[in-house]
Amino acid sequence: MSAPTELDQEIAALFDYTPRTRVVFGPGTVAGIGKYVRDLHGTRVLFVTDQGLRATGQVDRCLALLERSGVSVLVFDRVQCNPTTDDVDRAVAVAAGEEIDLIIGFGGGSSLDCAKGANFLLSNGGRMQDYWGIGKAKREMYPMIAVPTTAGTGSEAQSYALIADAKTHMKMACGDKKAACKIAILDPELSVSMPATVAAITGIDAITHSIESYVSTRRNPISTMFGLRAWTLLQAAFGKVLAFPDDLQARGEMLLGAHFAGAAIENSMLGAAHALANPLSAHFGTTHGIAVGVMLPHVIRYNDPAAREWYGELALAAGLCTRTDPRASEILAEHVMKLVAESGCPTNLQQCHVDASLVPVLAAEAGKQWTGRFNPRAVAPADFEELYRCALA
Repeated sequence: MSAPTELDQEIAALFDYTPRTRVVFGPGTVAGIGKYVRDLHGTRVLFVTDQGLRATGQVDRCLALLERSGVSVLVFDRVQCNPTTDDVDRAVAVAAGEEIDLIIGFGGGSSLDCAKGANFLLSNGGRMQDYWGIGKAKREMYPMIAVPTTAGTGSEAQSYALIADAKTHMKMACGDKKAACKIAILDPELSVSMPATVAAITGIDAITHSIESYVSTRRNPISTMFGLRAWTLLQAAFGKVLAFPDDLQARGEMLLGAHFAGAAIENSMLGAAHALANPLSAHFGTTHGIAVGVMLPHVIRYNDPAAREWYGELALAAGLCTRTDPRASEILAEHVMKLVAESGCPTNLQQCHVDASLVPVLAAEAGKQWTGRFNPRAVAPADFEELYRCALA
């Protein structure tokens, strides 16, 4: 009997894939939001969004569509970037005692995560900290519809809410299959009004998701299928949406790529770049997409040769080199850094005004981040410290 091939071993990997979200994709699809609420028997909705989107008029348009469908709406439009437990508590206060039966998250990952966080508390009570981890909701949760307006987190494809503790500023991943969205509306028209800086930062986040999920220790045939397709779409469309903001096809490719990357995360996990990014956001307010974009090339280099062949597959998909090129990891790292640089985002931690004297503190905190456990090469506190130092220059 012949020895098992790598493909045999990959197919034998354990996974449990249960799609829980109906995905509606295409320009103009948000026009059906009232129908989708009714399909889920919703009549009284908590609508979670932010002030920036309210100013564009997109929120009011959706509210009018919902009202024409006979849906009563309570609006919380004060979500902050990188939502904290305070944001969730304020959203809950809007809906407390109002007998809502459905939640809509409208906006970027912050709004979607805040909506999911509010769902935990409104349906199950307690504090956000009670749900840090996996599967801690005891009762059913309200059906949720996610309408992403940025091509970034892919939160609409995930059963996790990423919420920062307002006191410690550390991010908590609160996951439960019951928190998965019932419907995700992916309408590229909603992303056209994104400022270029937002498109760049969220796009880098999505690209990082596609790469890290592809090489995580929990990779499996489902996650790699989503991750590879996400990477192919995202790296090709990223420059187009920055150069031609009205390119609806490129916007759609970014939105779908971000969703696929989110689905890859849901079925695998992330890695060291995300573990390194969270302390940067906590201590210096570094925007998440910028933080992962700075750290990812260094993590790719660190992970070679443990993930060289997988990085080679991604490099091949982008037309950078052959799958077996011994420099595949370096070539991929350089390509990612080029994408970040061309978007106008920082490429090192000095540009992010990171205090080098805090590197040991950052490294210790990075070592406590859950995502680092799934990196393809084990990462000790000393390794996290070295990665930060590599990114300073």
